[in-house]
Amino acid sequence: MADDLFASVAEQRLVSRAPLADRLRPVKLDDLVGQEHLVGIGKPLRRLIEEDRLSSAVLWGPPGTGKTSLARLIARLTAKEFVELSAVDASVKDIRDVIKSARERLGHLDVGTILFLDEVHRFNKAQQDVLLPSVESGLLVLVGATTENPYFEVNPPLLSRSSLFRFEPLDKEAIGALLHRGLEVENAKATTDALDLLASRASGDARLALTGLEVAVSMVVGRDDATVTSEDVEAALGTKSVRYGRDDHYDVISAFIKSLRGSDPDAGLYWLARMLQAGEDARFIARRLVILASEDVGMADPMALLVADAAARAVEFVGLPEARLNLAQAVVYLATAPKSNRVYRALALAEDDIGLPGAGLVPAHLRDAHYKGAKGLGHGEGYNYPHDDPRGWTEQTYRPDELEGNVYYEPSEHGFEAEVSRRLKSMTESEEN
Repeated sequence: MADDLFASVAEQRLVSRAPLADRLRPVKLDDLVGQEHLVGIGKPLRRLIEEDRLSSAVLWGPPGTGKTSLARLIARLTAKEFVELSAVDASVKDIRDVIKSARERLGHLDVGTILFLDEVHRFNKAQQDVLLPSVESGLLVLVGATTENPYFEVNPPLLSRSSLFRFEPLDKEAIGALLHRGLEVENAKATTDALDLLASRASGDARLALTGLEVAVSMVVGRDDATVTSEDVEAALGTKSVRYGRDDHYDVISAFIKSLRGSDPDAGLYWLARMLQAGEDARFIARRLVILASEDVGMADPMALLVADAAARAVEFVGLPEARLNLAQAVVYLATAPKSNRVYRALALAEDDIGLPGAGLVPAHLRDAHYKGAKGLGHGEGYNYPHDDPRGWTEQTYRPDELEGNVYYEPSEHGFEAEVSRRLKSMTESEEN
């Protein structure tokens, strides 16, 4: 009896000392803030949880969006045994023990088992494979939570047997509602500006917002005016690390390229700074700049490729952190350069023609005539040497007969490509005359 009493008191003290974010975890579905598309009234996931018919699922989303809170709610609402493990420290033996207990529980008590595996992306392939037979047979209902794209991190067989639910970052209104709850629990006050600042700095992460509030509240204890201000929030938040998982790697580089293509140097510099601060490989960034120089700027500014190539060489020669300036210069140049994808499109059209019917024979006058016997085969016969013409070019067929006349490259009127367009038109008009 005494042991039970002491255990109960210890539990109460742990709860009272827990971080604010843990003390505010919801105890019913209506307490969950945000994710209305998943747990709103009548939504499929909510109905599955309320009717205790949830099958294996993967909860995917950024930190602080409610994945673990929802799992704990499932634990409260299900009649099944709920077992929680973290992939950070769980071993294959731990998983096998859960499977063994689940089998005994089902056989003796006719009670199913839900296994909540936090940070499921931390499990390697071998560990995930141990789970597969039990998930496939239904012995275990797996609920996995991950901040990483499960299509990259979760084995396809396991993912195919699970429903995928994507959690979105909380909006400012949802974060604001949580902050007001936090103030009530802490018996504290805060200015509207302070709460707005916390909500905006949280970037959709409820845990970050509540932790910031908890620190800010602790800073004003004992002060004459114990009201949290914007200055308190600034001091509490300090420097926030940049989240940058594998999924962000692809999304951020996509935003980066699209910003340069859209001629927005400020956006380009922002995404560049974010990638560099998160530790992205500078060589990867440089390679993408070199590609963009030809794909999206092209002949509208032929210097773009040289600038991008120079930045890539600087990354190798100078290295970081100094080379970030070379990358930034290339970003500004490429963003502000005139744009043309006509070279990219022209190459695609030429590649399409390769697959068309026809032999694709090299015209005789273009064939190599330098080796012994080539002239006897008619190679080079009728070839007109362009430098012998005062114009520096001459009319003749340069492709297989069946493709002559197909137009691939049509220059735009952007930047230097307008001059290229003028030159081509001049030659075309000369041919016609």
